[in-house]
Amino acid sequence: MSAAFRVEVVVIGAGVLGLACARSISMLGKEVLILERANTIASGTSSRNSEIIHAGLYYKPNELKTQFCVRGKNLLYDYCKTRNITHKKIGKLIVASNERQVSEDLDRILRNAENNGVDDLKILSKHDVTYLEPDVESYGGILSPSTGIFDSHEYMLSLLADAEENGSTMVLNCPVESVRMSNSEGEFSIIAEDGTEVLCDSVVNCAGLFAHDIASCIINSARSFNNSETRNENQSFVSNYSDLSATANRTQYFAKGNYFQLVGQAAPFHHLIYPVPEPGGLGIHATLDCAGQCRFGPDVEWISKDVSCPDSIDMNVDPKRADVFYNAIRKYWPGLKDGALIPDYAGLRPKLGHPNLNDGPSIKADFILEGPQQHGIKGFVNMIGMESPGLTSSLAIADRVASNMR
Repeated sequence: MSAAFRVEVVVIGAGVLGLACARSISMLGKEVLILERANTIASGTSSRNSEIIHAGLYYKPNELKTQFCVRGKNLLYDYCKTRNITHKKIGKLIVASNERQVSEDLDRILRNAENNGVDDLKILSKHDVTYLEPDVESYGGILSPSTGIFDSHEYMLSLLADAEENGSTMVLNCPVESVRMSNSEGEFSIIAEDGTEVLCDSVVNCAGLFAHDIASCIINSARSFNNSETRNENQSFVSNYSDLSATANRTQYFAKGNYFQLVGQAAPFHHLIYPVPEPGGLGIHATLDCAGQCRFGPDVEWISKDVSCPDSIDMNVDPKRADVFYNAIRKYWPGLKDGALIPDYAGLRPKLGHPNLNDGPSIKADFILEGPQQHGIKGFVNMIGMESPGLTSSLAIADRVASNMR
């Protein structure tokens, strides 16, 4: 098959990370092609979340999540202000529902945030919380004034506009069938589902829920290419062949996050209200969008570890889960009325660990962002497990990726 197109860089996936990366790379003057399997941009994880600008409180100081979130938060606020993207720095309260959480968890969160460079948190007494949020019941809490909300759809459209203004091209309805290394010209060959072939020098894997499939395809091709008798002896894409196994063996699992919308009752909140975090997530919290609508979530509904294709997952919110939501919400808002919650939407988070794995990565595993220095494959940037705080971190991540393209 002869190639129909040739570009310098192909970005696979048009979620927030793909769009941000395309923007940053194209601003370097490189020709970028964005391939998106869906019929619109950001139709997966990027559009099914809480639209929160996180401060970077919870992650370990040496993690990529921390580095990207703390820097990304500042970049994102600046970007929203410059581009007139709707946003509000409304702050959030993390509230304790018992004395143990006050003495142990709040102090731990405060110290961890300080270690991460987040130094604007304020410890609140029970009376302080009541003053700020009269309808919230707690034993005390933490105020994070730099946490905010924004219109993520405006943001992603702006990223796309920037990328296209700098010469990027978007192709929708273009699932990637395979990615392989060329044995002749030192390039990647990408085959779309319709048979179209694209040759490129670099591939950026921003495929989100499908990122592990793309990574496996490229790693397997790298192994075959290095073993190929037709490869030129002086030509090598892979400088660290032994590092391929770690990248190839990574699997993504899925945690579904359900949201319920508040109806028939006015939300009394002026801030985002969070409980103390739970395993796998941040707890069922109260969020406000920029239009003032209140919703609660997400919870953590683990999908079977044997499910490998996210397309097979039912994304409807089960109304029966409302019981769990009422119980969780009433720990901090006892005034929630019966019948005030209706199913809203659900999102999927790609996870590197799963609670039903006897031996595997933690369910709190860090982002995987690998360039040639890590896996040894020239021209390949790989992103796996890009869940929260990926939205907040997007501009910082894109800067890091673009630095690999200079």
